[in-house]
Amino acid sequence: MNTKYKRHQKVKLLQAPDPEDVEYHTENLANEEAAQTTPIEAGMLGEINVILQNGTYHVKILDDKGQELAYAPFDEDSLEAAD
Repeated sequence: MNTKYKRHQKVKLLQAPDPEDVEYHTENLANEEAAQTTPIEAGMLGEINVILQNGTYHVKILDDKGQELAYAPFDEDSLEAAD
């Protein structure tokens, strides 16, 4: 399968994910509720975590400090290379 992005590549979100599909990462965060109230918006940065068999990208979404905030699936048209 030819894909536009590679695993661990930095990407910019062009649109917000479906809120039902977002998996918040709270292991390293002091306040779990604050993490889950942080909106995932277009323009945020992420990193390709896994390329799924259907061609969808599982993206690790990063906060402004570069820490893991959440994971969500995106299609190729919803992402842009960040570097």
